[in-house]
Amino acid sequence: MRTGAELVQASNAFTQEDPAKTWRLLLTTLGAYSLAFAGAVAAPHPALQAGFSVLTGLIIIRIFIFYHDFLHGAIFRQSKAGALLMRVFGWWMLAGPSVWKQTHDYHHKNNAKMLGASIGSFPIVTVEIWKGLSPANRRDYKIARHPLTMMAGYVTVFVIGMCISAFRRNPTEHRDGLIALIVHFGCAGLLWAVGGWQAALFGMILPHAFTCALGSYLFYAQHNFPGMQLRNRRDWDYSFAALSSSSMFDMTPVFHWFTGNIGYHHVHHLNHRIPFYRLPEAMATMPELQSPGRTSWRIRDILDCLALKIWDPAAGRMISYAEADAQIGAAPAK
Repeated sequence: MRTGAELVQASNAFTQEDPAKTWRLLLTTLGAYSLAFAGAVAAPHPALQAGFSVLTGLIIIRIFIFYHDFLHGAIFRQSKAGALLMRVFGWWMLAGPSVWKQTHDYHHKNNAKMLGASIGSFPIVTVEIWKGLSPANRRDYKIARHPLTMMAGYVTVFVIGMCISAFRRNPTEHRDGLIALIVHFGCAGLLWAVGGWQAALFGMILPHAFTCALGSYLFYAQHNFPGMQLRNRRDWDYSFAALSSSSMFDMTPVFHWFTGNIGYHHVHHLNHRIPFYRLPEAMATMPELQSPGRTSWRIRDILDCLALKIWDPAAGRMISYAEADAQIGAAPAK
């Protein structure tokens, strides 16, 4: 079984993009989005509009994967038209290219390191660090990892994190944050002006709120699942991080379509230049990729993932707040 650089090198066999396929998949996705969007805006009953809003939100996740893969250099490598379209998509989806690439690239380079891996991901502390945190810092940590923070990802992760905070941190480098806010809410305002508040709500706001909530949890569970492993910086290894701290998110074929195969997350982390439509092929072909840690949309699996809060180096696993507090002999932080 190959490991390390040899394994990464072997995965390069799947990095070849099929530009015609990329465009075909994007155009069919945009066609599906247009139909769902039309239903969300023009369906004759609010219940139907809400249903089409959910469908629209699911398709936006797939559109986001095109953008995500583009910034990884997996697709549209030689296409100026594709690059321009992806940049506009980034603004529309509240994820300006500068801040998304900066934080996401950092995440890929530091995934599964015990410390210093919270940029572009959900923070993780060890039991020892938890012991030394002030009540205010414990509160902030809990808020960052709370399910309600994920459910409100439209505001917490994207509007505030990807746009407002990034722009305030560095207005010159991350002017994309301001542009994204203008483009996104400008589109919502235009819908309101043309079709009324229902069109803006069901056609723009609810779909993106649903997308961000689902996407935030999906990203969380891809790196916070039973059996995940972390290492300190000295012992860290790139292929270890991909295969031991990135999950295989089991879904139906339909949901794999909506989520652009990002459930094959361990494969993506091993080699981010593999186009999303080749991730299943890589996993099926390479034996080393066929025994990953797994999670799913089952309620039990979701609860198991959400119960993981703090890394315990001694036990080699994530534990709950109660377990951490019991270890350090302290009353649970409120």
